[in-house]
Amino acid sequence: MDIYGHVNNVQYLSYFDTAVNSWYVDNKLLDPISSQEIFLVVETGCNYFAELTFPSVVSAGLKVEKLGSTSVVFRVGLFAGEDQTTAAHGRFVHVHVDRETRRPCPIPDWKRDILESLTA
Repeated sequence: MDIYGHVNNVQYLSYFDTAVNSWYVDNKLLDPISSQEIFLVVETGCNYFAELTFPSVVSAGLKVEKLGSTSVVFRVGLFAGEDQTTAAHGRFVHVHVDRETRRPCPIPDWKRDILESLTA
């Protein structure tokens, strides 16, 4: 909570990052410690609709908006408690890169197949 009595706006980006990276790990697209390729954030954005407060449980819904050859655009919805309407919508753009060189590399077909499961 900040001095205005709600979760500060910068925390929303942390929620987006946690949601997307947790999904990667859960779906075996990423091992944060040992994967040769990783996803780096190149763009974020957020539209705020309702305040989030502590200690509410915050959940996230994910959708792949666009899947390119080396990038993926996520739409993230944040929900407070049991609310069915989003408190915020986020846009989170990742580029698939080689861990050492940090240069973009194509998203392999097996990762694309998993990412495409979030396009519906």
